[in-house]
Amino acid sequence: MAVTAAMVKELREKTGAGMLDCKKALVETDGDMQAAIDFLREKGIAKAAAKGDRIAAEGLTAVAVEGNKAVLVEINSETDFVAKNEKFQTLVNNVAKAVLASGATTAEAALAAEYEADKTLETYIQEEASTIGEKISLRRVAVLEKADDAVFGTYLHMGGRIGSVVVIDGTSDETVAKDVAMHVAAARPLYATRDEVSAEEIDREKKVLTEQALNEGKPANIVEKMIAGRMNKYFEEICLVDQTFVKDSDFKVGKYVESKGGKINSFVRFEVGEGMEKREENFAEEVMNQIKK
Repeated sequence: MAVTAAMVKELREKTGAGMLDCKKALVETDGDMQAAIDFLREKGIAKAAAKGDRIAAEGLTAVAVEGNKAVLVEINSETDFVAKNEKFQTLVNNVAKAVLASGATTAEAALAAEYEADKTLETYIQEEASTIGEKISLRRVAVLEKADDAVFGTYLHMGGRIGSVVVIDGTSDETVAKDVAMHVAAARPLYATRDEVSAEEIDREKKVLTEQALNEGKPANIVEKMIAGRMNKYFEEICLVDQTFVKDSDFKVGKYVESKGGKINSFVRFEVGEGMEKREENFAEEVMNQIKK
Protein backbone atom coordinates (compact mmCIF):
# COMPACT_ATOMS: atom_id res chain seq x y z
CA MET A 1 0.00 0.00 0.00
CA ALA A 2 1.35 3.44 -0.90
CA VAL A 3 2.11 5.64 2.09
CA THR A 4 0.75 9.16 1.64
CA ALA A 5 1.70 12.42 3.31
CA ALA A 6 -1.77 12.55 4.87
CA MET A 7 -1.20 9.15 6.49
CA VAL A 8 2.13 10.25 7.88
CA LYS A 9 0.53 13.43 9.25
CA GLU A 10 -2.28 11.45 10.88
CA LEU A 11 0.12 9.04 12.54
CA ARG A 12 2.26 11.90 13.78
CA GLU A 13 -0.80 13.56 15.32
CA LYS A 14 -1.83 10.33 17.02
CA THR A 15 1.61 9.46 18.40
CA GLY A 16 3.68 12.64 18.41
CA ALA A 17 6.53 10.73 16.77
CA GLY A 18 8.79 12.32 14.16
CA MET A 19 7.79 12.47 10.50
CA LEU A 20 10.51 10.09 9.37
CA ASP A 21 9.67 7.60 12.13
CA CYS A 22 6.00 7.72 11.17
CA LYS A 23 6.77 7.11 7.53
CA LYS A 24 9.02 4.18 8.39
CA ALA A 25 6.35 2.67 10.65
CA LEU A 26 3.71 2.91 7.92
CA VAL A 27 6.03 1.36 5.36
CA GLU A 28 6.88 -1.47 7.75
CA THR A 29 3.18 -2.17 8.43
CA ASP A 30 1.95 -1.70 4.85
CA GLY A 31 -0.07 1.37 5.77
CA ASP A 32 -1.98 -0.21 8.66
CA MET A 33 -2.51 2.73 11.03
CA GLN A 34 -3.08 0.72 14.21
CA ALA A 35 -0.20 -1.58 13.42
CA ALA A 36 1.98 1.45 12.80
CA ILE A 37 1.02 2.86 16.20
CA ASP A 38 1.91 -0.45 17.80
CA PHE A 39 5.18 -0.48 15.86
CA LEU A 40 6.12 2.90 17.30
CA ARG A 41 5.07 1.88 20.77
CA GLU A 42 7.19 -1.21 20.53
CA LYS A 43 10.15 0.94 19.58
CA GLY A 44 9.48 3.15 22.58
CA ILE A 45 8.91 6.19 20.38
CA ALA A 46 5.17 6.65 20.82
CA LYS A 47 5.47 6.13 24.55
CA ALA A 48 7.64 9.17 24.91
CA ALA A 49 5.62 11.19 22.44
CA ALA A 50 2.41 10.46 24.32
CA LYS A 51 3.74 12.72 27.07
CA GLY A 52 3.37 15.67 24.72
CA ASP A 53 0.82 17.46 26.87
CA ARG A 54 3.31 17.85 29.67
CA ILE A 55 5.32 21.01 30.18
CA ALA A 56 9.04 20.56 29.61
CA ALA A 57 10.50 23.73 31.11
CA GLU A 58 13.44 22.33 33.05
CA GLY A 59 16.62 20.91 31.56
CA LEU A 60 20.15 21.94 30.65
CA THR A 61 22.21 23.78 28.10
CA ALA A 62 25.39 22.43 26.51
CA VAL A 63 28.19 23.73 24.33
CA ALA A 64 30.16 21.97 21.63
CA VAL A 65 33.17 23.53 19.92
CA GLU A 66 35.25 22.36 16.99
CA GLY A 67 37.65 24.56 15.08
CA ASN A 68 36.03 27.86 14.21
CA LYS A 69 32.47 26.83 15.02
CA ALA A 70 30.62 26.64 18.35
CA VAL A 71 27.10 25.44 19.13
CA LEU A 72 24.92 26.17 22.15
CA VAL A 73 21.79 24.06 22.67
CA GLU A 74 18.95 23.95 25.19
CA ILE A 75 17.40 20.57 25.97
CA ASN A 76 14.24 20.61 28.08
CA SER A 77 12.92 18.04 30.52
CA GLU A 78 9.83 18.09 32.69
CA THR A 79 11.55 18.09 36.07
CA ASP A 80 14.78 19.36 37.57
CA PHE A 81 15.05 15.92 39.18
CA VAL A 82 15.64 14.32 35.79
CA ALA A 83 17.87 17.19 34.64
CA LYS A 84 20.31 16.12 37.36
CA ASN A 85 20.33 12.54 36.04
CA GLU A 86 23.62 11.40 34.52
CA LYS A 87 21.84 9.75 31.60
CA PHE A 88 20.07 13.00 30.76
CA GLN A 89 23.31 14.94 31.04
CA THR A 90 24.97 12.52 28.61
CA LEU A 91 22.05 12.98 26.21
CA VAL A 92 22.43 16.77 26.32
CA ASN A 93 26.13 16.60 25.51
CA ASN A 94 25.53 14.08 22.74
CA VAL A 95 22.92 16.33 21.18
CA ALA A 96 25.24 19.35 21.25
CA LYS A 97 27.96 17.36 19.48
CA ALA A 98 25.48 16.00 16.95
CA VAL A 99 24.12 19.45 16.14
CA LEU A 100 27.65 20.74 15.60
CA ALA A 101 28.49 17.82 13.32
CA SER A 102 25.27 18.19 11.34
CA GLY A 103 25.87 21.80 10.38
CA ALA A 104 22.26 22.61 11.31
CA THR A 105 21.47 26.15 12.44
CA THR A 106 17.93 25.57 13.75
CA ALA A 107 16.35 23.05 16.08
CA GLU A 108 14.08 21.82 13.28
CA ALA A 109 16.97 21.14 10.93
CA ALA A 110 18.98 19.49 13.68
CA LEU A 111 16.15 17.11 14.61
CA ALA A 112 15.84 15.98 10.98
CA ALA A 113 19.59 15.42 10.62
CA GLU A 114 21.07 11.92 10.74
CA TYR A 115 22.37 10.96 14.19
CA GLU A 116 23.62 7.56 13.14
CA ALA A 117 22.77 5.04 10.44
CA ASP A 118 18.99 5.03 9.81
CA LYS A 119 18.32 7.20 12.86
CA THR A 120 17.61 10.93 13.07
CA LEU A 121 18.54 13.06 16.04
CA GLU A 122 14.82 13.35 16.81
CA THR A 123 14.52 9.58 17.01
CA TYR A 124 17.55 9.35 19.27
CA ILE A 125 16.04 11.91 21.66
CA GLN A 126 12.69 10.12 21.70
CA GLU A 127 14.30 6.76 22.40
CA GLU A 128 16.23 8.25 25.30
CA ALA A 129 13.09 10.02 26.54
CA SER A 130 11.29 6.68 26.59
CA THR A 131 14.06 5.19 28.73
CA ILE A 132 14.30 8.17 31.07
CA GLY A 133 10.52 8.41 31.39
CA GLU A 134 9.93 12.09 30.70
CA LYS A 135 9.16 14.34 27.79
CA ILE A 136 12.47 15.63 26.45
CA SER A 137 12.80 18.18 23.68
CA LEU A 138 15.44 20.13 21.81
CA ARG A 139 14.13 23.66 22.27
CA ARG A 140 16.68 25.83 20.50
CA VAL A 141 20.06 25.97 18.83
CA ALA A 142 22.56 28.80 18.32
CA VAL A 143 25.63 28.62 16.11
CA LEU A 144 28.56 31.04 16.31
CA GLU A 145 31.57 31.17 14.01
CA LYS A 146 34.90 32.92 14.44
CA ALA A 147 37.91 33.91 12.39
CA ASP A 148 41.31 32.25 12.81
CA ASP A 149 42.58 35.20 14.87
CA ALA A 150 39.60 35.12 17.25
CA VAL A 151 38.74 33.01 20.29
CA PHE A 152 35.61 31.45 21.78
CA GLY A 153 34.73 31.89 25.41
CA THR A 154 32.24 29.40 26.87
CA TYR A 155 30.62 29.09 30.25
CA LEU A 156 27.98 26.85 31.85
CA HIS A 157 26.47 28.01 35.12
CA MET A 158 24.87 25.67 37.67
CA GLY A 159 25.85 22.65 35.64
CA GLY A 160 24.19 24.06 32.54
CA ARG A 161 21.11 25.93 33.74
CA ILE A 162 22.62 28.92 31.97
CA GLY A 163 24.95 28.63 28.99
CA SER A 164 26.87 31.34 27.16
CA VAL A 165 29.31 31.60 24.28
CA VAL A 166 31.22 34.71 23.19
CA VAL A 167 33.45 35.48 20.23
CA ILE A 168 36.35 37.85 20.80
CA ASP A 169 38.37 39.03 17.82
CA GLY A 170 42.06 39.80 17.74
CA THR A 171 43.20 37.62 20.62
CA SER A 172 43.89 34.02 21.55
CA ASP A 173 43.48 34.62 25.29
CA GLU A 174 40.93 32.01 26.34
CA THR A 175 40.95 33.22 29.95
CA VAL A 176 39.69 36.66 28.94
CA ALA A 177 37.07 35.07 26.68
CA LYS A 178 35.83 32.79 29.46
CA ASP A 179 35.63 35.72 31.89
CA VAL A 180 33.46 37.60 29.41
CA ALA A 181 31.28 34.50 28.91
CA MET A 182 30.82 34.36 32.70
CA HIS A 183 29.84 38.02 32.66
CA VAL A 184 27.26 37.35 29.93
CA ALA A 185 25.75 34.55 32.03
CA ALA A 186 25.51 36.83 35.06
CA ALA A 187 24.56 40.19 33.53
CA ARG A 188 22.10 39.13 30.80
CA PRO A 189 23.03 41.61 28.05
CA LEU A 190 20.64 41.75 25.12
CA TYR A 191 23.04 43.12 22.50
CA ALA A 192 26.80 43.17 21.94
CA THR A 193 26.96 46.85 20.94
CA ARG A 194 24.67 49.83 20.54
CA ASP A 195 24.73 49.38 16.76
CA GLU A 196 22.65 46.21 17.19
CA VAL A 197 19.77 48.02 18.93
CA SER A 198 17.03 48.78 16.41
CA ALA A 199 15.93 52.34 15.67
CA GLU A 200 12.40 51.36 16.68
CA GLU A 201 13.56 50.21 20.13
CA ILE A 202 15.62 53.37 20.63
CA ASP A 203 12.71 55.62 19.62
CA ARG A 204 10.35 53.73 21.92
CA GLU A 205 12.73 54.07 24.88
CA LYS A 206 13.28 57.77 24.19
CA LYS A 207 9.52 58.33 24.13
CA VAL A 208 9.08 56.57 27.47
CA LEU A 209 11.95 58.49 29.06
CA THR A 210 10.67 61.79 27.68
CA GLU A 211 7.22 61.21 29.17
CA GLN A 212 8.79 60.23 32.48
CA ALA A 213 10.85 63.44 32.57
CA LEU A 214 7.88 65.62 31.68
CA ASN A 215 5.73 63.88 34.31
CA GLU A 216 8.44 64.65 36.85
CA GLY A 217 7.87 68.29 36.09
CA LYS A 218 11.19 68.88 34.36
CA PRO A 219 11.33 71.94 32.09
CA ALA A 220 10.99 71.05 28.41
CA ASN A 221 14.21 72.88 27.55
CA ILE A 222 16.35 70.52 29.65
CA VAL A 223 14.49 67.29 28.96
CA GLU A 224 16.53 66.63 25.81
CA LYS A 225 19.80 66.73 27.75
CA MET A 226 18.32 64.51 30.43
CA ILE A 227 17.20 61.98 27.83
CA ALA A 228 20.72 61.75 26.40
CA GLY A 229 22.06 60.84 29.83
CA ARG A 230 19.28 58.35 30.55
CA MET A 231 19.74 56.70 27.16
CA ASN A 232 23.41 56.16 27.97
CA LYS A 233 22.34 54.44 31.18
CA TYR A 234 19.86 52.35 29.20
CA PHE A 235 22.59 51.19 26.82
CA GLU A 236 24.79 50.36 29.80
CA GLU A 237 22.10 47.97 30.97
CA ILE A 238 21.47 46.14 27.70
CA CYS A 239 24.69 46.32 25.66
CA LEU A 240 27.56 44.01 26.57
CA VAL A 241 30.40 46.40 25.70
CA ASP A 242 28.83 49.15 27.85
CA GLN A 243 28.09 47.04 30.93
CA THR A 244 30.27 47.32 34.04
CA PHE A 245 32.49 44.24 34.09
CA VAL A 246 31.42 41.95 36.93
CA LYS A 247 34.99 40.89 37.75
CA ASP A 248 36.42 44.42 37.75
CA SER A 249 34.05 47.34 38.27
CA ASP A 250 36.73 49.80 37.13
CA PHE A 251 36.16 48.61 33.57
CA LYS A 252 33.32 48.50 31.08
CA VAL A 253 33.38 45.09 29.39
CA GLY A 254 34.37 46.53 26.01
CA LYS A 255 37.26 48.53 27.49
CA TYR A 256 38.43 45.55 29.53
CA VAL A 257 38.61 43.38 26.42
CA GLU A 258 40.39 46.15 24.52
CA SER A 259 42.96 46.39 27.33
CA LYS A 260 43.75 42.74 26.63
CA GLY A 261 44.16 43.36 22.90
CA GLY A 262 40.77 42.05 21.80
CA LYS A 263 37.37 43.25 20.60
CA ILE A 264 33.96 41.74 21.31
CA ASN A 265 32.36 40.34 18.17
CA SER A 266 29.21 38.50 19.27
CA PHE A 267 27.65 36.37 21.98
CA VAL A 268 24.71 34.11 22.74
CA ARG A 269 23.10 33.28 26.09
CA PHE A 270 20.51 30.62 26.92
CA GLU A 271 18.78 30.25 30.27
CA VAL A 272 16.77 27.08 30.65
CA GLY A 273 13.03 27.62 30.47
CA GLU A 274 13.15 31.40 29.98
CA GLY A 275 9.90 32.56 28.49
CA MET A 276 8.18 29.22 29.11
CA GLU A 277 5.36 28.36 31.47
CA LYS A 278 6.61 26.24 34.35
CA ARG A 279 4.58 23.67 36.20
CA GLU A 280 4.22 24.16 39.94
CA GLU A 281 5.13 20.94 41.70
CA ASN A 282 6.74 20.26 45.05
CA PHE A 283 9.76 18.01 45.40
CA ALA A 284 7.91 15.21 47.21
CA GLU A 285 5.42 14.91 44.35
CA GLU A 286 8.30 14.95 41.88
CA VAL A 287 9.96 12.01 43.63
CA MET A 288 6.69 10.06 43.72
CA ASN A 289 6.23 10.66 39.98
CA GLN A 290 9.63 9.16 39.36
CA ILE A 291 8.92 6.11 41.56
CA LYS A 292 5.67 5.39 39.70
CA LYS A 293 7.31 5.32 36.26
